[in-house]
Amino acid sequence: MKPEERKLYFVAGERSGDLHGGNLIAALKSRSPDLVCVGFGGDQMEKSGMRVTSHYRELAFMGFAEVLANLNTISKKIKQCKQELLEFKPDAVVLIDYAGFNLRIARFARENGFKVFWYISPKVWAWNQNRANRLKANIDQMFVILPFETGFFQKFDWKVDYVGNPVLDAVKAHRVDEEFLAKNKLGTDRPLIALLPGSRKQELKEIVPIMAQMAQAMPATQFAVATVDNLDQQLYQPLRELTNVSFFQGETYDLLSYANAAIVTSGTATLETALFKVPQIVVYKTSFVSYTIAKNLIRVPFISLVNLIAGREVVKEMIQKRANAIDVSAELKQILNDDLYRNKMIAGYKEIWKTLDTGSASENTATLMLHYLQSSNSKTN
Repeated sequence: MKPEERKLYFVAGERSGDLHGGNLIAALKSRSPDLVCVGFGGDQMEKSGMRVTSHYRELAFMGFAEVLANLNTISKKIKQCKQELLEFKPDAVVLIDYAGFNLRIARFARENGFKVFWYISPKVWAWNQNRANRLKANIDQMFVILPFETGFFQKFDWKVDYVGNPVLDAVKAHRVDEEFLAKNKLGTDRPLIALLPGSRKQELKEIVPIMAQMAQAMPATQFAVATVDNLDQQLYQPLRELTNVSFFQGETYDLLSYANAAIVTSGTATLETALFKVPQIVVYKTSFVSYTIAKNLIRVPFISLVNLIAGREVVKEMIQKRANAIDVSAELKQILNDDLYRNKMIAGYKEIWKTLDTGSASENTATLMLHYLQSSNSKTN
């Protein structure tokens, strides 16, 4: 097979997948300029040269109720994706995270003789770990972005490739806006606390009131909220009523570049905060029913990526009952006032950076994918 004949079909169903997919396609095309890329994605993947047949916005359903309400749409998109695969006949299908949808596509692609690559593994290590067997049965090669995932999949006799972490790539690539503080009227004479309440409606309902209580009790401290555009802005209302709270959309990295500390809901944001070397508190609260179910299902000792990657407690995780304004405020004050405590946390961050720093995840993945494609071609010739 000649390089110009190579065709890849991508599926990314979320904004983060579009970002990482765009970087991966750019890296692939820098090595194989005539590579033809088609599939489900978004603006970043399109900018990198992919023909987008369905935008991720059409699939951005969050939460059990929303998924149920849109089952018909999801079903139609799965059918569209399968039809496109059969018509396009790619050399490989590249699935990016988005587990519920992509596992169905992986199974279909495998049944129809297509090679399947998966970039950014579903978090099967967190709960119902036997799902790893389903992945293994339907995927030719998995490219993981968390170093401990290689050991996890080894338990299932599955060799996966650790390629580095695209979040570190994004942090390295960020260019700080030198005017950020001045143009947003944020002073350098008072602490600046970043508030990252997450992107899920249920989480914000629980976390925002706690953050508002803290901000109200600390009027001399500046608080800045990283908001998301796909949520009802009324969810932030308890914070909008306070004069010492500012709001930012699409500027999280600039905010973290200047923050003295952060209060973060679990997720990728905990890792981003750590890589910007901002001392943080991880706060998580959900409904009693959801918490009880999760507690019985989850099989990992921590909820934050920071602690999971380090394999120990680097940052405090304040969950459910401990997620209250009094306890979180006490932890925040220790971070702000105890240099030794801050420095110990930052030293932990430096270890995490070193662990993740194995070169560009996109570049590493592109090199391996093309190698596997070439090896596959050599076997068939």
